[in-house]
Amino acid sequence: MSTLRTALGVLLATGLTLSAAACGGDEEKPAGGKVTLVINGLPPGTEKATHDRFLANVAEFEKANPDIDIDAREGKMDPQTFPAKLAGGQLEDVFYVYFTDPANLIAKRQVSDISKYLQDFPITSEVKPEVLRVFQDGDGKTYGLPYKNYSMGLLYNRDLFAKAGLDPENPPKTWAGVRTAARKIAALGQGTVGYGDYSKNNTGGWHFTTEIYSVGGEVAVNEGGTWKAAFNSPQGKQVLQQLKDMRWTDNSMGAKQLLEWADLLDQMGSGKLGMYLATADNIPTIVNQYKGKYETYGLGPIPDGQGTLGGGEGYMFKAGLSADKIRAGLKWLTFWFTSADRFEAENKWADETKQPVGLPEPAIFTGAAAQTQAAADKKYANVPQANYAPFVASMGSIPVKLEPPNAQQIYAVLDVAMQKVLTDRNANVDQLLADAETQVNQILTSVK
Repeated sequence: MSTLRTALGVLLATGLTLSAAACGGDEEKPAGGKVTLVINGLPPGTEKATHDRFLANVAEFEKANPDIDIDAREGKMDPQTFPAKLAGGQLEDVFYVYFTDPANLIAKRQVSDISKYLQDFPITSEVKPEVLRVFQDGDGKTYGLPYKNYSMGLLYNRDLFAKAGLDPENPPKTWAGVRTAARKIAALGQGTVGYGDYSKNNTGGWHFTTEIYSVGGEVAVNEGGTWKAAFNSPQGKQVLQQLKDMRWTDNSMGAKQLLEWADLLDQMGSGKLGMYLATADNIPTIVNQYKGKYETYGLGPIPDGQGTLGGGEGYMFKAGLSADKIRAGLKWLTFWFTSADRFEAENKWADETKQPVGLPEPAIFTGAAAQTQAAADKKYANVPQANYAPFVASMGSIPVKLEPPNAQQIYAVLDVAMQKVLTDRNANVDQLLADAETQVNQILTSVK
């Protein structure tokens, strides 16, 4: 998990605002002049392949659009600097956001309304309505476009499944099944852990959220315009009690706890971890940074399947942009990542440069664009797609839910409950939930 993903939502809650109007202006570029569009999202120079590919795309775009110059800046979303850039009017014209950010930016009128320009870019009509809605206000006005989205499933080690007498083609579909499989994997010994979970630096609260969604619960609900904590519930108790039982009764989670994001990837790469909840993009990280192999890992549906945590990334338009800059921004975005014509070219490049193609990530498109993307993924797939078939088969039937408001603050509180049940065999689940509920309700008083 990137702890950056929702940190912006917390920072924006402090009330930073801009004086610029939220709708794009109509001032035009000087006669015969060029539009210079400042964007971010350029991968750092240390990631040479993707950095160079991005700049090659910029060069191709500028050649096709000689009246537009792209000023590409490195970086995506840095919550440490974003509020100051926002307050000082220093944001890029088209800037990267997580799915948790648009609502606050729209409500505070810190982004431009691009609605009336979308008709000139028909590919945008093929974006899934539920994904585009993240970038819209209550009146249906649009302020940005999605880039990609994700949802959580059960990442597992197929080799350990086989050694433990489990079927690698059929990962557990319930939490009871996860518990049984974890016991069998842990019984292999030699430091093998059946199931891993987080509890540090907000990752514990993040996973608790995923797990309570999976059994039909909620972290927070809006009742009559007021947000309230909702996890002190039978579902919340079920999540913590199962983790406590797996840790202390079954001894299937290992003695090492207080884990954060990289720890489980490291354990999975070393061949010592059987299962944990993750998104598909964990797999190439495990392979590239932790010496794993693509064929080792499978991805199954979220256990119990009553819901899963989803999110994603996209780009928005700085407040007060001219009509020319908005059009230039839409030309760039629909050239770069919402152009159905480019799916095959990008996948061909990725395959040639040994970037993964064919990971089971939810697509942002519907209709003909979705079919074109699926065909290109199939043609250039270089990862074992059969390993992800259980996850793919479930994607259309499991509701995807976004993170709660003020997510990072809430996750910090829920970390404590996760830490307690995983480090204290005498932890009182009911008391932990009650204490967390009080704190989270205080956090939610700032949400409008």
